[in-house]
Formats: sequence, structure tokens, C-alpha cells
Amino acid sequence: MSLLVVGLSHRSAPVEVLEDVALDRDSVAKVLDEVHTAEHLSEAVVIATCNRLELYADVATFHGGVEEAGRFLAAHSGVPLELLTPYLYVHYADRAVSHLFHVASGLDSMVVGEAQILGQVREAFRFAQTSGITGRVLTELFQAALRVGKRAHAETNIDAAGRSLVTVGLATLAPAIASEGWAINQVGGASWRDLVAGFRAVVVGAGSMSALAATTLAQAGVDVIVANRTLDHARRLADSVGGSAVPMSEVPSILNDVDLLVSCTGAAGVVVPYDMVEAAVDARSGRPLGILDLALPHDVDTMVAHLPGVVLADLSALAEAQDADGGAVTHDVEAVRSIVIEEVEAYSAARRVDRVAPTVVALRSMAAEVVEAELLRLDGRLPDLDDRSRLEVTATVRRVVDKLLHAPTVRVKELAAQPDGASYEDALRELFSLDLRSIDAVAKPDAAQRQSRGEQS
Repeated sequence: MSLLVVGLSHRSAPVEVLEDVALDRDSVAKVLDEVHTAEHLSEAVVIATCNRLELYADVATFHGGVEEAGRFLAAHSGVPLELLTPYLYVHYADRAVSHLFHVASGLDSMVVGEAQILGQVREAFRFAQTSGITGRVLTELFQAALRVGKRAHAETNIDAAGRSLVTVGLATLAPAIASEGWAINQVGGASWRDLVAGFRAVVVGAGSMSALAATTLAQAGVDVIVANRTLDHARRLADSVGGSAVPMSEVPSILNDVDLLVSCTGAAGVVVPYDMVEAAVDARSGRPLGILDLALPHDVDTMVAHLPGVVLADLSALAEAQDADGGAVTHDVEAVRSIVIEEVEAYSAARRVDRVAPTVVALRSMAAEVVEAELLRLDGRLPDLDDRSRLEVTATVRRVVDKLLHAPTVRVKELAAQPDGASYEDALRELFSLDLRSIDAVAKPDAAQRQSRGEQS
């Protein structure tokens, strides 16, 4: 079995395609349910965010795994596989490990270093666990990835190397709405926080991204109003940032007075339609309105960008802003890349050692069987041997065998940690004529027991 990831992200697909393939929680659950009956996939985790859709799996065969994973993603996203394929990337074995570690550390994010992805990786793993579709392979992988992500943020200032989507969006909008006629991103010497201090903003939604937006705005001195379909959720978020809460039905009237609208609901359709914003524009007497749409699919009708005084920043605009910024190739980014390389090497070495362990166990089991057989022969040839002598002979024989096996078994584990370590395992198996079935029985005891039961029935 080997690790495989099949997916697409902002690096491989335009926002329009990511919008089409966005999976909600129910759709992710359906993908995971299908893996239970898959032929080539035995474990799975799906990471579905506004910027990426990835299926991680433990696969029996590479080509079969890729085909099944692509088919599952296409079926549940509603996008035909032939249209999805040009945007899909595939990573296998160590490359799959490296990719996940890059994702968890924030190096693969639209905004390099943003910390939200670490929580999203954690949530995706936990959701897969509750679905009963994770086993040892993906549990070890994702626990390692979460550790790498935490280490990246603890040991470097990667958070400062890249800004969160919320921060990028607000930095994009603030100059344009703080003083009518300013160009986007032209701050005139003032930080975006200085420009938005004293603003009023309505945050639509109460999820993790909305909470980040509300917190960021409140810290910048913005009066925050939270609107959500479930008013209790809106109240909890509003209370945490010293703001106020309203039901969704009040959003149209609130748009008449606020300076900013931030929306990230995860809804399947448009939450803020064109006519709602158009009516607000008519009531605002020319005052600019900034709209930050962090949702995928879009919460806000993209045509509102053509309304006078409306400045819209969505994920497409944020991607362009990040590209124009030249990326965040800083000392901290390089430090995180070094951490990822180190952790991938350590993880891969540990897995190679794990793979040789069944061979070592099989060798020791074979040696134990030889010892027991020879001691039984000794009992037959020396029936008059007293108990004390028999115990001493038994202990001596076992001690000699253990000492003879100690060096090769320890050394083969050390050698197995190297990239070409599989050859040493093969050599050990050949030298001692180890039965592959006995090794498989150690590596996959459940499968061996099922096969044994099937042969007996």
C-alpha cells in the first residue's frame, strides 16, 4: 500500500473551476462513504476548502487509485471527469507526504503562511476519523502533518511572511473606500488598519473564516455587525468581538449604512444578490461600499462590481493581488521549507523502518521455531537430563540465537531507513529463506486471518 493524493487547488485551476467543484460537508461524507467499498482505496481524507479539493488515500495500486479518486471527485462535484482532469494533480508516496506537509505549513496557500489551513487540515482529518475511513497509514500521516504545521508557526514568523485572506482583502479594499477615488492598494502612507478605524462592517456568516474576519476587523477598530441564518450563532460570534448580531433578513437595510460587507457562508447559491446591493447603492448617496467575498462558491453576485461606488474583492482578485506582490519569498519561508524537507525525510525513514519490521519479526519467529524444534529433539535424545540442566541448556541456546540475530536485525533497520533500504530487507529475506506468507501475516494480520478462515470454510 502507498500514499496517494489527487486534487486541484488555486495553483492548478482558476477560481471558476474551484467554484464548480466545491464540496460541502454532506458531499465530503458521501465521498468518504464510497471509499468503504472502493477496490483500490482503503483509507481516505478529503480536504475541501475554498481554494482546494484534495483526496488523500492509501492505495493498493497507483493507476487504479488515481482512476478511482478522480472518479469520486468528479461524481460528487458534478463536474465531468474529462473536464476536471486537466486541472488535477497527482502526488504519490514521498511526494504525497511532501505535498501535505507543504499544505499544512501554509506554503501551498494562496496567501503564503496563512494559518487557517492548519485548522482546516485538522478538521478534515477528524471528519474522516468519525466516518471510520482512516486507519494507521493516514492517521500517522496527518498527525505528522499537523505537527509540521505547528512547528512551522512556532519556529518561524511564517505568519508575517504571508497575510491571511482577510488581511489581503481588507488591505485591497480599504484605500478604495476610505477616500473616494483612491486606487486599490494605494494606501498613501497609511496602513489599511488606520484607514478602516471607525468604519462599520457587516460580516455575513459565523463560520471559521467569518470569525477570523470579525476578529481582524474588531482589532482594527471597526464596529462589527454579524448576520447569520441562525441568530444564536451570530450572537456568539458578535459577543466575542464586542459587536452586535442581526438576522439575515436585516442585511438589506444594514447595507444602507455600513462601509464594508464581508461574506463567507459556504452556501450553495448567492447570498447577496445584485438587486440587494443595487438598492443599497441608491440609498447611500454616492458613499463607496467595499465588499469582500471570501466564499466559494461566491456569496455575492459578481455583477455588483459594475455598480457605482461598489468595490468588490473576491478570491480571484486576491489571487491576482498575491501574484502582483511577487510572493513572500522571505527568510521565514525558506526556514519553513527546510523544516518540511527535514520532516519529510524523517517521516519517510520511519515508514521504511516500519516496512522492514515484519521481516525482522518473521525472522525471529522462524528462529524461535528452530530453537523449539531442536530443544524437543534434545529431550528425545537425552530423556534423563535433569530439569536444572535442561533449563540451562534451553536458556543458553536461546541466548546464542538472540545474540546471533541481534546485529543483523538492528543493522537492517538502520539500513532500511535509507532511501534504498528496501534492498537490505530483500537481502535478509533471501539469506534466511523467509516465507513471504509469514511476513504478510505479520504485516497484515487481519487479512491473513480472513484468508485462513476462507481456506478452512
